[in-house]
Amino acid sequence: MNFKLPKSERLHAEKLIKELFNEGSSFFLYPFKVLFLNKKELDGQTNQVMFSVSKKKIKKASGRNFIKRRMREAYRLNKSILSSNGILLGLIFVGNPEMSFSEIEPKMKLALEKLQKEISQNHSEHDSKI
Repeated sequence: MNFKLPKSERLHAEKLIKELFNEGSSFFLYPFKVLFLNKKELDGQTNQVMFSVSKKKIKKASGRNFIKRRMREAYRLNKSILSSNGILLGLIFVGNPEMSFSEIEPKMKLALEKLQKEISQNHSEHDSKI
């Protein structure tokens, strides 16, 4: 298993980020709000992920960066839960700023498992309509 998180797996294109926020679906699983969009054009490519922490929730940039590092690490270790078929993914942290990595990682696993279920349900619904 490849545990790296290269730039090709990070969502950084402004156009795709806007598309994710405008057209994507979402669900909430504390401490994350998860936005996702399964694009047909990106089918077969690696998933792209974006991490965000609210400035309103955590005032200092160093605190936001600290939480983002923990989120990236938890995602990097558990990204194999998701099937790799071009999913655009946004993870927004809305939890307690003092959360430790041992609290964040199990929540990340749950969020990725729920996302995989949502995507497989959406995919099977589209197949049955065709």
